[in-house]
Amino acid sequence: MKPQIEIIYQDDNIIVVNKPSGMIVIPDQHTYENKTLVGILKKQLNQKIWVVHRIDRDTTGVLVFAKNAEAHRNLSMQFEHSQVQKKYSVLLSGVLEDDEGIINKPILIDDREVTISENGKESVTDFKVLERFKNYTFVEAMPKTGRRHQIRVHFWSLGHPLAIDAEYGSGEPLLLSSIKRKYKAKDDEKEKPLIDRLTLHAAELTVGMPGIAVKDEAFNPDCRAAGAPGNDGKVTFKAPLPKDFEITLKQLRKYGK
Repeated sequence: MKPQIEIIYQDDNIIVVNKPSGMIVIPDQHTYENKTLVGILKKQLNQKIWVVHRIDRDTTGVLVFAKNAEAHRNLSMQFEHSQVQKKYSVLLSGVLEDDEGIINKPILIDDREVTISENGKESVTDFKVLERFKNYTFVEAMPKTGRRHQIRVHFWSLGHPLAIDAEYGSGEPLLLSSIKRKYKAKDDEKEKPLIDRLTLHAAELTVGMPGIAVKDEAFNPDCRAAGAPGNDGKVTFKAPLPKDFEITLKQLRKYGK
């Protein structure tokens, strides 16, 4: 059975979903469309949808799709001109000293390679520290541009890659035994990781919705928009931290200080 994709909001023009981990958005050379988020969503809705933006396979959280060509053009222009606001929840390795800051380092994308380079495009990420632990830092990241792997590369460039990120840091899962001093393993039972994927979650997305009426009852109460459009026609959609991320933070608060 194909998984059901959690829908945060939809109307005649757009659909906003809470992307699960372990699923790519569009097909690649190794994955057919029916195994991707867009393919499963098309079947779930029984209609065509247009891809506006993407997040990595193991990143969770808010994604918006268009239901018609006009809405696709509108949303795509907003992303192209950095008119959307994004907030990510990020668990970093090590202890980040600054309480908040701006990472302004150009990113060069050469095929599959993503690097910091003076020859790259302007890339800006604002951040704010939410919690510090003994060996980790939980931050809120607000990318002002939309380069591939931007958040991952920017924090790697500071010496604080994501707590789990095989491409830019360590791919090892985060285990309770690594943060709890007197951890005792159960006999003949392999320890399950607290989290074993990218520690990155797309928590909020604010987009313009000109001419689109937003009804409060259309929202999932657990991952809903902040409210009806303001004077600028913008709405903020939110997705709560997934269970594995929440459990990890809970254990870090208990044993990782």
